[in-house]
Amino acid sequence: MKAVIIVLSIFYFNILCAQSDTTQVCREKVLTGITQGKLPYLKFGPGIDRLGGAKMTYLDTAIVVQVIDSLKDDYIVRLAPNHHAFIPKENVLLNGEYKRNNYQLTSSWTVLGDEKKDYLSIGLDERLPYQSIQLINPSRIVVDIYGATGNTNWITQLKTAREIKNVYHEQVADELFRVTIELKHAQNWGYSISYRKKTLVIAVNQQPEHLAMRDLKIAIDAGHGGTGTGATGVKTGVEEKLRNLQIAKYLEKELTRYGADVYMTRNEDIDVSMIDRTLLLREANPDLLISIHHNASSNTAARGVSTYYRYIGFKPLSVAILDRLMKLGLNDFGNIGSFNFSLSGPTEYPNCLVEVAFLSNEEDEKLINDPHFQKDVAKKIRQGVNDWIRKARRDR
Repeated sequence: MKAVIIVLSIFYFNILCAQSDTTQVCREKVLTGITQGKLPYLKFGPGIDRLGGAKMTYLDTAIVVQVIDSLKDDYIVRLAPNHHAFIPKENVLLNGEYKRNNYQLTSSWTVLGDEKKDYLSIGLDERLPYQSIQLINPSRIVVDIYGATGNTNWITQLKTAREIKNVYHEQVADELFRVTIELKHAQNWGYSISYRKKTLVIAVNQQPEHLAMRDLKIAIDAGHGGTGTGATGVKTGVEEKLRNLQIAKYLEKELTRYGADVYMTRNEDIDVSMIDRTLLLREANPDLLISIHHNASSNTAARGVSTYYRYIGFKPLSVAILDRLMKLGLNDFGNIGSFNFSLSGPTEYPNCLVEVAFLSNEEDEKLINDPHFQKDVAKKIRQGVNDWIRKARRDR
């Protein structure tokens, strides 16, 4: 019954907006809600594809959102004047009509560090939505806080911070407050954004003090598994999930032999959802992630190897791995950025998705089924990771 009332309320507010002569009435007649569930996220728009549509950002829970409309399985939320986003309805608990509390102000900041992370803490009047992007040359993290109005009059920066070089802010528009974090190293080693009560905390990973394979924790994700078979071989019918796991295990041996601490999202042919993988990885807290998949296409002539990243700061890892895999004589299917794969979405660690070759192409499939080739793939990925580590060491 409550759900019916809420839907009717949204309909009623929309009628008021349509009949009103002023935009102010429209802005006032919205509902408020808070984010809930596992890994709530914002989307740029209603578009969908096989990867689920373009995600904007993952969010913490209990963040206040302003719901102005609904479309199918999503609510449309107002982030700031002229800034809107979509959020799955299952990730919002509606709790009544939105009432503006004047301005949601920022307060003073603190920057400090511990043994592995630097922390930027920003006090706010409310748990507000946010979005981050990565920039390079120089390496920066930019965080937009929606609904916030600047009232930050000083920033305390302690010498314990080892990765955050500079922080500054600007009010780029009404209710759109931008935070810029300059990093000391060219390589972005990842960061997380969450709330401690009403304080927004951006935790930035420091570059490891000792940059060597033996000093890193590397996560390996064998794609699919269980009922999620993935693609199938065009000639032999082999299931992708099995080849993913075989190469992942060969890679585990390669990395372990060179001293890395390896974490596997799965070691068996079992179902592990993308949400569960993401949460497991968050708990494991690796230095980087490599996800193993095999490609397929309706065009049986398509073949070759490709690597994928979402955030520009993580691109170097995917390039280094692709450069090594190309030495196996595979066709170049490309280095693909802004990729909306679930495990490319977290910002907590550099990550790379590897599509080894095409199961839909007979020549590639023959290679994929060869254990010697599988071992060579694992070796080249390990060498690519090592190349990336060496580059990060040179760019200190």
